Amino acid sequence: MGTIIISENVTLDGVIEDATGEEGFPHGGWFGSALGADREEWAAVELAEARQAAALLLGRRTDAYFGNRWNDRPGEWADRLRELPKYVVSSTLEQTVWHNGTVLAGDVVEEVTLLKKRIEGEIVVYGSRPLVHALFEHDLVDELRLFVFPVVSGAGQRVFPSLAAQLPLRRLDVRAVGENLVHQRYEVVR
Repeated sequence: MGTIIISENVTLDGVIEDATGEEGFPHGGWFGSALGADREEWAAVELAEARQAAALLLGRRTDAYFGNRWNDRPGEWADRLRELPKYVVSSTLEQTVWHNGTVLAGDVVEEVTLLKKRIEGEIVVYGSRPLVHALFEHDLVDELRLFVFPVVSGAGQRVFPSLAAQLPLRRLDVRAVGENLVHQRYEVVR
């Protein structure tokens, strides 16, 4: 059975919105400026995660964002991401932007539940804020991985939605990455 892994880059106050500043959000653009000299160490952790993944699960906008950047990029990390099967939740797409993708157009809860039964291993979710919120709301998340960037946004969409009940977690690992980043891993306690 597959496990759903939410893997996000977040500010210290949990904001994931417009990390690169391309969406015009006034508090966006924190990713590049806060990453700085830690880029190589951050990329090494991300590559290791991609090597361990069995598949990627994405929302429509995240598929377009990554597909347009990674489809033709050279390198080991790009090669690994391209070869992974990608499942994109969307009611409007007929085809994914990122190579090697399948559109999941049905009910999100049903589709992801079936996906977890079909795939053995880690199903990693990058970005995809609306999808992440739906997965949390329907108790489909198994693990949470956060790369915490040393900046407080002060406003913006956060990784955690408003939930009907508390979400108990158990710390698996917390470690410094480079000079300024912190990588945190938690499993959902059921």
